[in-house]
Amino acid sequence: MNGAKSSSAIGTTGTAEPQRPYCGRFAPSPSGELHFGSLVAAVGSYLEARARGGRWLLRIEDLDPPRERPGVTDRILADLERLGFDWDGAVLYQSTRADAYEAAITRLDRAGLIRRCACSRSQLAALPENRNRAAGEEYFHPAACIPGGAARLPREAGFALRLCAADREIVFLDRCQGRVATNVARTVGDFVLQRRDGLHSYQLAVTVDDADQAVTDVVRGADLLSSTPRQILLQEALGLVRPGYLHLPLAVDVHGAKLSKSADAPALAEASPSAQLTAALEFLRQDLPAELAGAPTREILGWAALHWRPERFRGMTAVKVSDEPAAGRIQEGRQ
Repeated sequence: MNGAKSSSAIGTTGTAEPQRPYCGRFAPSPSGELHFGSLVAAVGSYLEARARGGRWLLRIEDLDPPRERPGVTDRILADLERLGFDWDGAVLYQSTRADAYEAAITRLDRAGLIRRCACSRSQLAALPENRNRAAGEEYFHPAACIPGGAARLPREAGFALRLCAADREIVFLDRCQGRVATNVARTVGDFVLQRRDGLHSYQLAVTVDDADQAVTDVVRGADLLSSTPRQILLQEALGLVRPGYLHLPLAVDVHGAKLSKSADAPALAEASPSAQLTAALEFLRQDLPAELAGAPTREILGWAALHWRPERFRGMTAVKVSDEPAAGRIQEGRQ
């Protein structure tokens, strides 16, 4: 689009509203089975919600069909039930939300905050800013497309849609990681809202869904800390209320690599759900009494909600675990 504005042009500053009833959520992706890192995120978000007398929602982030594995969604739901989690309301599937995402894109487009992009991944990878980019991290995109791409052609031509990132600092206070300040325009640049294949981006979908579901607090792993400033920019551009944030320490292997589905982290075993919950609580520095060892999962979660102490892991970004984290072998170590 010609004359696109920066994303600070409309919207509010997005401050949290403490008077709203607490609402949290857990949002796994069916790209792989739940693993120990997923369990930590589920436990942390669940306990924070229940300790504050709030609701805990379950959302399935099935935005990317090519990456989804058959049957995984059903197994995720079964695992959560086996582990004693109870969520409020119906499960929300992002695959049913295309109309809501399109409506948000239309609003941003009318405000002049979107531009079309024809840059290829290979073109972006060649930029100096992207040569040392971590695997899976979104490529930096400058404020103008790379010469040779047509930036202002109709959407039906198959171009990506990007938000024009405001060149200013985004600041928020995370309850675990402390003050975070990032200039999205200089670290990520204009970021994708809709891919060239028509699929909507994670950043857009999670921002729209959190607002539509009245989520007041986002509790998730520290690997998503860098996504938060992009989501705040979108909240401000769309005039949405900013939720509170708590980014939990990551479970990493003995080499410091994040336990993840893409790295084939072992799925949670069907046996010993109580031991798995105990290991996740130990990881988060929550001390389960010896008499509750092996207790029913709902009894463990009930006790943990009453005694939830998130300050015990404040400032921690990563904790090393053994090759069999669900057995509870957690090694000391912070990053």
